[in-house]
Amino acid sequence: MTRPLMNAALKLALLIATATPALAAPAKVDLPQPPTPAGNAPASVLDTPIAPQAGTAQAVHPGAAVEGEWWKAFGSPALDGLVAQALAANNDIQVAQATLKQASELTRVARGGLFPQIDAGYQASRQRVGNVLSSPLPTQTPSLFTLHTAQVNLTYTLDLFGETRSRIRSAQAATRAQQARLAGVKTMVAGNTALAVIQNAALEAQADAARSAVASNRDILNLLRQRQALGAVGAADVAAQEAALAAAEGALPPLDRALSANRSALQVLLGVAPGAPLPALPSLDTLTLPADLPLSLPSDLVATRPDVVAAAATMEGAAADVKTAIAARLPSITLGANAGGAALDFASMFATGNPFWALIGSIGAPLFHGGSLRHQQHAAEDALEAAKANYRATALQSFADVSNALTALQTDGAALDAADRGDRSASTSLGFATRQLQLGAVGTLSVLNASATQAAARQQLITARAARLTDTVGLFMALGGGQIPPVKVASQP
Repeated sequence: MTRPLMNAALKLALLIATATPALAAPAKVDLPQPPTPAGNAPASVLDTPIAPQAGTAQAVHPGAAVEGEWWKAFGSPALDGLVAQALAANNDIQVAQATLKQASELTRVARGGLFPQIDAGYQASRQRVGNVLSSPLPTQTPSLFTLHTAQVNLTYTLDLFGETRSRIRSAQAATRAQQARLAGVKTMVAGNTALAVIQNAALEAQADAARSAVASNRDILNLLRQRQALGAVGAADVAAQEAALAAAEGALPPLDRALSANRSALQVLLGVAPGAPLPALPSLDTLTLPADLPLSLPSDLVATRPDVVAAAATMEGAAADVKTAIAARLPSITLGANAGGAALDFASMFATGNPFWALIGSIGAPLFHGGSLRHQQHAAEDALEAAKANYRATALQSFADVSNALTALQTDGAALDAADRGDRSASTSLGFATRQLQLGAVGTLSVLNASATQAAARQQLITARAARLTDTVGLFMALGGGQIPPVKVASQP
């Protein structure tokens, strides 16, 4: 292409670019905000500590940020070590990290479209020219020869309407979304590890209480058999207590099964096979309930919670995809150049007279593609609307999760007080009934009822204590888990 023709092509490109309207950015999403950070939870939770008589008081601090290593607030070195091990060896985290690297590489792939493409080639062809095609004049060129050709090609497509830039923005948004997903996976792994540890402690406490109930029922049965030998009670009373003992013993296998399943889940979180040895796990008594709880403001929550951040990045990527689809319907200009040499002898390809070069400019525009480009744009716009709706839903769900967690913490305090009163009363009642049975003042039925009530009350108390711990973990997770520090991932054999 001659220089005047190339200048004309460039002028036409600039004219098209200035005459085409700019691609408008999508409108921001209107997001309903809860009237208070507590949501549906009672507003008193924001200024009045959750202070049950039977347990630690907890104060909520609106606007306070979540610490990255929030699990250390439970004061258990054993829990800290388990969470650190899970963050270093969990396979879900490794999957998310590899996916993030993939997204980063795809961003670099998209950036490559901003630069010219340069390729080199060499070709050697053995040819024979027939007598019909050969020149009738005397010539030094043989009819059988080898032609050597080497050349370098350069191609560059002008990004007039931002198609390449939009692809880059889409890839960058995908990378940000994956970064947020990685943070979310870390939060989930840390939270689930803490929950598994608390659940293990609760199940062990329940198993201890169940074994204590078995021992108590066995003592009562021995007492009744002694009184039966003296003729003070009948066989029916002994049989009833034997049934109570069997029921107490029957409560142990389900707890053992639950303990085994919970430990298997914990081992998977730690990246080891079920059956692998576990370090010493903390008991319920060694886990400290955090007294001070953070509470992110709604505006901070949507800016930091990983799933909301990922949804926002996905929405940004969808907006960039719309621009890409629009740009694909507009004209494009490609500039090119090539240079090289050709000769019958390899060493003479670049000798005088053998080199060649060319400058190329082309303009192309889609005229008719069966409506596919238009519908591709519509599909991208629909995907953007879906991404907006998903962002709104994810953000609203984050508000609901925080509200539910605060409500659970407040009701847990009342439940703990009730369970504590019930356990103390049931223990006192069982003690009185057992002593009266020894004196012959009450029948077996009173002891059976008192024993069953005390066993149920003790289990309820353990459940209430564990619930305050698990719901505190739930609040940390609902707030997004903070910025978890990076950890060194264990290498796989």
